[in-house]
Amino acid sequence: MPSLKKFLQSFRPQEPAQLPDPDAELALGALMVRIAKSDREYQFEEIKLIDRILARIYGHNAIEAAKVRATCEKLHAAAPETDTFAKLIRETTGEGERLAALEALWEVVLADGRADESEVRIVDDARKAIGLSEADSDEARARIEARLMTVAGVSPDPQP
Repeated sequence: MPSLKKFLQSFRPQEPAQLPDPDAELALGALMVRIAKSDREYQFEEIKLIDRILARIYGHNAIEAAKVRATCEKLHAAAPETDTFAKLIRETTGEGERLAALEALWEVVLADGRADESEVRIVDDARKAIGLSEADSDEARARIEARLMTVAGVSPDPQP
């Protein structure tokens, strides 16, 4: 006859699965999730964008990218601070990959056509911890804005 203790334990939630130690990919994904959730409106379009960015940068198919993003969401929820994820990126990647990570963060910020102050603050904190300059950030933002205007069919203003 099963004990009352065993019976009651069957209604308790199981121990949560252990999260993997973040690598640069998971750290970038968690930062993108953090930005997307910073305005408290984590929209389907942002989720799809994060999946596309992860697929593009890391060569995943759609299902793999969605699984990585889901793990990133869990890491974000259990999350160390922004600078912890960003320092991991700085310590495990080269400059080109760090610049690509910064562009990915700007892509999430600008996905809705506006840069919310809380999102920009996260990017700036990450940029510092990644070890990139303000000029690097300005250039990354400009490249993403130009790409978004091209996709929207609007030509950017010519540079003087």
